Amino acid sequence: MNANAWRQPSTPPSDSGQAAPSADAPGAGTTKVTEKEGRSPHRFWSARRIAAAVVALLSAAATGLLLYDVISVRAGGSAMGWRRRLAEELAQRPLEDTWMIVGAALTMALGLWLFLLAVTPGLRRLLPMRQPTGIPENKEVRAGIDHRAAALVLRDRALQVPGVQSAQVAVGRRKVKARAQAHFRDLEEVRADLKAALGEAVTSLRLARQPTLTVHVRRPKKG
Repeated sequence: MNANAWRQPSTPPSDSGQAAPSADAPGAGTTKVTEKEGRSPHRFWSARRIAAAVVALLSAAATGLLLYDVISVRAGGSAMGWRRRLAEELAQRPLEDTWMIVGAALTMALGLWLFLLAVTPGLRRLLPMRQPTGIPENKEVRAGIDHRAAALVLRDRALQVPGVQSAQVAVGRRKVKARAQAHFRDLEEVRADLKAALGEAVTSLRLARQPTLTVHVRRPKKG
């Protein structure tokens, strides 16, 4: 199981509700797993080193080239051909020109992408875990589990349910979806046992945001 932990102030506890199971279709059910103990920290923030390095390198290269050209002109030389061509094109092309619109759109998209990187946490694969209460000096410690490791734990737990032949589990920040094939026993009985087992397993993970659990059970295809 992959787990990450580092120091960060804790946040106030949050309460999680409970949703009733859905019985709109046979072999499928939805329930809300609850956890009352512990504290609910916020998501982990990504350092975004690659994006920051790329932006820094491109900015330094463009600034250095422009500064070199300006110094060359001030020293009595002539401006580079690319800068003269760029100045002429910007002076001659109207605002409704296709290339002007395309360039503005690309610049706006790049700026929006950088803005989203700056204001969003990132690290969507790392699920924050609930901080235990009653333990001294636990306010500076945070833990998280990779969603693939959590899915592997839940899949192994699903395979332990009698009647389950195979299982697939997908774990997200808000939902846990489990699909299983039952080769014997009644589907409703298998679904009820599987939902209870996975509910306990999700609770034991102590995730900060308790996800909605959805279970689908069907018979394996013949042949």
